[in-house]
Amino acid sequence: MNPVNISLLVCMIGLYGVMSKNNLIKKIMGLTIMNGSIVLFFISIGYRKGGLAPILEKGTTGGNPTTIFVDPLPQALMLTAIVIGISVTALALALIVKIYSKYKTLDIQQLSKER
Repeated sequence: MNPVNISLLVCMIGLYGVMSKNNLIKKIMGLTIMNGSIVLFFISIGYRKGGLAPILEKGTTGGNPTTIFVDPLPQALMLTAIVIGISVTALALALIVKIYSKYKTLDIQQLSKER
């Protein structure tokens, strides 16, 4: 299997977790899995077999950059996506702690009844 198919499969697993589970922590785990699959997808798009890091030293011409170098843009964007994903997960877990301390449950159906 190529990385694109693997990332699609992992994304579907995360989507299943978000849609089928009633526990808030399991939903956050599903979102985190989906985030990881999106990162895998974009990193695999930027990969080039036999590619080098796009660093030119003094005195080198570099040849044709589209066939020699890997694309650095998806890597840079995915570093940002990883940081944002971790921040969103941390914020969601902090909110879940507050919800649990107030309602003593993490089940969405019970929370909707208590509203």
